[in-house]
Amino acid sequence: MMRNFSYLRATSTAEAAQAAQQAGAMLLAGGTTLLDLAKCGVGEPDTVIDITHLSGMSGITVNADGATIGALTMMSQVADHKDIRAAFPAVSESLSLAASAQLRNMATIGGNLLQRTRCSYFRDPGAFPACNKRNPGSGCSALGGITRNHAVLGTSEHCIASNPGDLAVALAAFDAVVDLGSRTVPFDEFFLLPGDTPDRETVLQPGEMIVGLSIPKSAAAKNSTYLKVRDRQSYEFAAASAAVGLELEDDGRTVRDIRVALGGVATKPWRARAVEQALIGKVLDDATIKAASLLAMEGAVAQSDNTYKIDLVPRVVARAIETVSTDKSGGLA
Repeated sequence: MMRNFSYLRATSTAEAAQAAQQAGAMLLAGGTTLLDLAKCGVGEPDTVIDITHLSGMSGITVNADGATIGALTMMSQVADHKDIRAAFPAVSESLSLAASAQLRNMATIGGNLLQRTRCSYFRDPGAFPACNKRNPGSGCSALGGITRNHAVLGTSEHCIASNPGDLAVALAAFDAVVDLGSRTVPFDEFFLLPGDTPDRETVLQPGEMIVGLSIPKSAAAKNSTYLKVRDRQSYEFAAASAAVGLELEDDGRTVRDIRVALGGVATKPWRARAVEQALIGKVLDDATIKAASLLAMEGAVAQSDNTYKIDLVPRVVARAIETVSTDKSGGLA
């Protein structure tokens, strides 16, 4: 059944923010997420606020300090930007491996960060009315159900849905900052763990929207990669992924700085700080990498169908670390 809704084409960020405070209001940018949610009956807006023509919310700037990206910039524009590819290869790769070419040409960076989980129970309200993300306090249909694609990190008794993002994993690894116009939020604080309020996924307050984001430059970000393991090679969400960046000391062997973040396995983009701490100051070799990579699963809680992630994630992390630490001769740096 077609749902009637009001349409507002915002002429300023202030107008959009004010309108977004209304109950039942949803923002329209690329529209790929909104249309998806509407088709499965999860997104039922009373008012759609079109922000596609707002000035000052698109574009890419890369300088000595880092990158600034407007929220309305298309995914494909960021993925293909030569300065992003040079200074933040993991960011470019994460976008290139996401969705399809058609979606990347439509979807915006802001919308990409706010995409909702692909939990099949969340996305089928007709068959599974119990979902704490949709209907707080109703329960979690995924618990005891088919959980192959669900999270093993950051879960709670109220929700085990995994965050679907690729870009978000890379941004978590390299200390991005989200610009909300009136305030900025460190990326690691932007997404919330489900706890007993799974319906609250971010720190966004009513009327707030993502205006842009910034990524500080670093040697680790420049020497980085995004590895995504999935059931098929294209148009598929990660079973497990890792964004890894590495900076070595002048001896070319000892770790000065390393960044590791995980995707496909947690309820939010997951910074694997235990892995980082285990490797800083160490000389990389196969045994050291393997031992540190196992720490990526500290605190993991698996369900009946996703125990494979406990074994898969350390392998993905180790392979990504080896990729950024391998010299041209094929050995570890």
